[in-house]
Amino acid sequence: MTRRFLMMASVAALLAGCATVPPPPILAPSGHPLGELEPLYAADAGRRELTIKVASNGCTTKADFAFYVERRGEAVTLAFGRTRVDGCQSLAVGHVELAFSYAELGLEPRDPVFLLNPLVPWPGL
Repeated sequence: MTRRFLMMASVAALLAGCATVPPPPILAPSGHPLGELEPLYAADAGRRELTIKVASNGCTTKADFAFYVERRGEAVTLAFGRTRVDGCQSLAVGHVELAFSYAELGLEPRDPVFLLNPLVPWPGL
């Protein structure tokens, strides 16, 4: 083996360690209706909008998500699901914050909402 080969192999191994990390698996039971929900790194209910933080390889946008709102009496449940996979190739673990206005969601700003998506810790630094 030559030094050049060893150096190239070392660089390749280093870059392989920087590959993107997929979002954590959802822990809903198999076949459970919540199994398709996007894991969230954070959710923030602001005065005018609800902001969620999700995994991203660099191309995730609000248009990549669908939401479902269900009202049962005074209880309002909300769920977010990804409609398109982020096909970008990033070398770093990333996330993006997406803001949805209460009007977009069909909610009033003072409505209490039960968010059905699982919350998971962000695996980055």
